[in-house]
Amino acid sequence: MTEVETHGVERIPDADRSAGPLDLFRLAFGGANTFATCVLGAFPILFGLSFWQGLAAMLIGLLIGALLLAPMAVFGPRNGTNNAVSSSAHLGVHGRIVGSFLSLLTAVAFFSLSVWSSGDALIGGAHRLLGVPESDVAYGCAYAVFAALVLAVCVYGFRFMLLVNKIAVVAATLLFVLGLVAFAGDFDPSYAGIFTPDADRATQDLFWPSFIGAALIVLSNPVSFGAFLGDWARYIPAETPRRKVMGAAFLSQVATVLPFGFGLATAAIIAEQAPAYMDPAAPNFVGGLLAIAPGWYFLPVCLIALIGGMSTGTTALYGTGLDFSSVFPRLGRVQATVLIGALSITFIFVGRFGFNLVQAISTFATMIITCTVPWMIVMMLGYVTRRGWYDPEALQVFTRRQHGGRYWFARGWNWRGMAAWWTGAVTGVLFTNIPGQFVGPLGDLANGADISLPLGAAVAAVVYVSLLAAFPEPRAVYGPQGPRWVRASDTPIAPITGPPSGDLDEASAKVKA
Repeated sequence: MTEVETHGVERIPDADRSAGPLDLFRLAFGGANTFATCVLGAFPILFGLSFWQGLAAMLIGLLIGALLLAPMAVFGPRNGTNNAVSSSAHLGVHGRIVGSFLSLLTAVAFFSLSVWSSGDALIGGAHRLLGVPESDVAYGCAYAVFAALVLAVCVYGFRFMLLVNKIAVVAATLLFVLGLVAFAGDFDPSYAGIFTPDADRATQDLFWPSFIGAALIVLSNPVSFGAFLGDWARYIPAETPRRKVMGAAFLSQVATVLPFGFGLATAAIIAEQAPAYMDPAAPNFVGGLLAIAPGWYFLPVCLIALIGGMSTGTTALYGTGLDFSSVFPRLGRVQATVLIGALSITFIFVGRFGFNLVQAISTFATMIITCTVPWMIVMMLGYVTRRGWYDPEALQVFTRRQHGGRYWFARGWNWRGMAAWWTGAVTGVLFTNIPGQFVGPLGDLANGADISLPLGAAVAAVVYVSLLAAFPEPRAVYGPQGPRWVRASDTPIAPITGPPSGDLDEASAKVKA
């Protein structure tokens, strides 16, 4: 656990695959069982919904997100590598950079959210317990310490990160349950929000946009794991039943009803007892939580901040450093992790002290899932049409700086998958409608409701299946059983050329040294 991980995105040897579905559950749940998720759980109240309306939006977003995420867990055990590399089979060995780019955006967004929320909670709790001043310097020091600790865990790698999350899952869960006891006396499920029967017509017209927007914010949390779920699942043996791997991914997100529910319930209390903290213009969920918390709960708040910041930050940052070590082969996993971590830390300070934090989070999270879901749809449909068959060696062509192979297609790009992802993502962006923050050019066509996600996913699915039917892929990419639902062509496959894997491994070792 204390040795620096040496594996990059190359296929994990069978002898090193000692993880199981429970480990995947711990990592995915541990990465979401934090204050960052509580902040997202507060958004339904920030959007003006009542507690019960917010609960409905939360459950809908959570279940849909978990269902979308679950199939993304099968690629890691199957191919022994991360999901971005696996996407080479459907977008081409060069087209896999789409997954790397989405992974980068996701990591920066949720790593930043984790450090921001945990730092704020730690300084707020320390202020009430020890009199630590709530100054920009104090917040800056807390952010820097959190970021450095997370970066250190990510440098050590998978085994150390798994140890951290094993502790975090149990500890954070117990502290959240303790929080339910702390706030039980103040909680009133009858909180009405702003969409009451006597609200004016203009307010009533905002209900569905607000409800859908809240559900999408919640949905962004499970979907955010889609691009790098394979980073952890690749350590699971290939013969592990798919239902167990998918079940672990699904249940890991269903279990986040605890931090989401904690955020929703406490936000309703804050809105009634300390409404200034829930002002949409400058909301401060963490400050409001500390304002309504009993004194004995300040220490648990600090512990949740510390444990949760480590857990979410490591699961977000680890995968991106891993992936970019393959996009830039001269960078080892450790060097790429340090580079991405440094860029993320810069973003943390700029975003925290230079912009509207809550508005930036909600807009960024929505845009990420708008572009990620079409990519996930292409991956899922590709898995089904290929009957789950992949060539692990051909997936590594880009990493090894080679050319050719089953997934070379047209100069390393599979225009079918790329066109489906691109049209789905662009459609989603055009129809995005986040009231008061970002409205796409076509965002008002559904009476203010945000239909970007279902529309983008549907467009990606239709375009991808249509292109596979009209322009069949080479028979060699489908394996011995042939394609499912679509036809195959007899187009020949270019042989793999370039540095042999042994020569490349030796050269890479010299560069890393």
